[in-house]
Order: sequence, then C-alpha cells, then structure tokens
Amino acid sequence: MIILSIGSNINASENITKALSLLSTKFTITTQSSFYKTEPVGYENQEWFLNMVVVIETDLDPHSLLETLQEIETELGRERTTQNGPRTCDLDILLYKSKIIKENNLTIPHPRLHERNFVLVPLAEIAPNIRHPVFQKSITQLQEECKDTKEVHKTL
Repeated sequence: MIILSIGSNINASENITKALSLLSTKFTITTQSSFYKTEPVGYENQEWFLNMVVVIETDLDPHSLLETLQEIETELGRERTTQNGPRTCDLDILLYKSKIIKENNLTIPHPRLHERNFVLVPLAEIAPNIRHPVFQKSITQLQEECKDTKEVHKTL
C-alpha cells in the first residue's frame, strides 16, 4: 500500500477537495479516510487543521512521487515559511509499500507517523492492521502507544 496524508488549515475544506481532485488526475485513489479536524502540533497559534489519509496506486518510484506531491502543494499555493505553520496544503508520504528509505530529502515511513494522532487516527480507520515496516507494529498498536494528546475529531 502507498498511503499519503493530506492536511490544510487555510481554506481547509476547499484545499483538501482540490488536492483530492489533483491527486485523482495523477493516481488511482483506492481508499480514503474520513476528514478529521485536528489541533495544531508544534506551532500552536494558528487555525486547527483538516486532515485525512488516502491509499493510492502509482507506478512512480518514491522520489518521483515526492516530486509530484510537492508540485501539487505548490499549485495549491503552499509556501514553506514557518515550520509547522499554517498551510494551504500538506501532502506527505506516510508509507510506500514496505519500503524503508532514509535520505536527506525523503524518509519513508514518515519519521513522525507513530507520534501523531492526526495521521494515526485516520490511518487506523482505513488500514488498522497494516504494519509499520520499522517498528513491525500494526497501526492500531501504534495508536494505542501514541503519547500525542492533541485533539482529533471526525468531521465527515
């Protein structure tokens, strides 16, 4: 499975809908989670986020996939100014099959996946039994062990 996270806190509903539309022109979206309203992490003086995850099918390798996702973020007005700050769209590769990649510009699985309920909760909704390739634990197990106390509320 190739699983992406989608997040936004600037015109969130509109931008996530646009992101889904753009993703669907480039990949096959096989499954998508509900939308979740989530408390910001890191830089907290900002609007809450809308987050979700999708499973896609693609023939792109992980590096080409990352490049395509960054192009979509740019098309949606993403500016990389403040770390963890407000954004029109944030697209991350959470898992790419069972690959483990650690490079300067690409880490798969996402390095903080296991620490963040805003991705674990929607991920557990659609793929609770998939195993994290580094920790060899299911998403459900990771969610149970997660110490993140930020609020995550299903909206749609």
